Formats: sequence, C-alpha cells, structure tokens
Amino acid sequence: MEQKKTISPDNPVPCRRLTQVSFSYIGFDGQQHDNGLIIVMDALTEQVQAIFDELLERRFPLQQARPMEEFTGDDEASMQANNSSSFNGRAMTGGSAWSKHAYGAAIDINPLQNPYLSHGTYLPDNAGSYLSRTPQRPGMAESAIDIFFRHGFLVWGGNWYEPVDYQHFEIGSRDFIQQLLALPLPQARAVFKRYADQYSACLKRNKIADNIARRDACAHNNRR
Repeated sequence: MEQKKTISPDNPVPCRRLTQVSFSYIGFDGQQHDNGLIIVMDALTEQVQAIFDELLERRFPLQQARPMEEFTGDDEASMQANNSSSFNGRAMTGGSAWSKHAYGAAIDINPLQNPYLSHGTYLPDNAGSYLSRTPQRPGMAESAIDIFFRHGFLVWGGNWYEPVDYQHFEIGSRDFIQQLLALPLPQARAVFKRYADQYSACLKRNKIADNIARRDACAHNNRR
C-alpha cells in the first residue's frame, strides 16, 4: 500500500487497523462476480460484509470493487473506472483535512451512477446523464440507502448541500471514529453494532408516516 501511494506513515489509521473484506456482487452484465474486495477499518468489517451480502441479495449492480492501490491512490482514476472502494489515505476532496476514507470509515459506490458535484462541476466527467436523480436507474445509491444506514453508515453525501456526493457513505464524526480506534477490537465491533442497532430500533418506534423522512430523521438523531 505504501508503494502504491494509498497509505503513509502519518495516516490517521495504521495499516494494522485495516482489514480486507471480500464479497460477491451482481455486475451490470447481470452475472455474479466473486472478486469484490474492499479495505475498511477493522471495527467495521462485520457490518461492511453484511452491506455487500445484502446488495448481492437485492441484485444491486456494481461495476467493480477493487482496492485503491490498483489505481495508485488516484481517486479520479477510480471514479472514471466506476470503481466502488473505501480506504484511501488521502485528504478530503478540495480540502486539507484527512478524508473519512483515510480512516477506512467511508465507502464510495458506483461513481458513474452516483457522481460527485461541486460548484457546477462533476466527477467522473462521463456521469452527466446521472445528474438527474429521477427516474432511479440500476446502480443509483438511492435504492441502497436503507442497507447502508441499517449497518451504521448513517451519513449519505447525497443529502449534502455543497458538495453533493451521491456515491459516498460514511459512519459519522471523527470523534466517533477515534473512539472506535481507542477500544480493543472486540469491544469496538460491539460498539459499532450497537450504533447500527440503535438506528434500526428508531425506525421501529418512530411514528413519521413517510418512509424517507423517518429514515433520514433516525439517521440524523442516531449518528455520532
């Protein structure tokens, strides 16, 4: 990873706290592919595995899912290849602070179908037909929000005002991420599972009639 420029000695999460998650997925060709691979913070692996297992069960299509070292850490190259990914030891797009990807605590999914928009421009540059989010088409993140939220990824970049990042899901604040990192791994996994379970419990008890409004309210009220 160091040779491929995806991690450096000053990365906020050391390599020993990262884990590979392998999974199968349905491609846009309608066939099952068994080569999905994503790198995430170790405390999140059980929930990330469940996310991709449920995406497979739902037949939500992915173009591919390869680690960022195959793109030498080049986020734009990964987006152009419509690659779904997580860990990348880089700064925020357009900023200097560490991206949540540098913690392995964010997932980008199908960048072509779910572009990144900022100040009137968008990436990848071939995603123009997906700037309109209706009608929903295969691979668009809106049809998978519930899966990510139920497994603790309670922040969706499609709800942001500027930038808007339809491909991006993350777990919450850097303070929460640091709390997970400070715990022994079994305890960190248990804390993150409770975090996801609290969201699901909120859905059951919340009386908002509109499903999307109830989903977003529970995500907002439960994220840390």
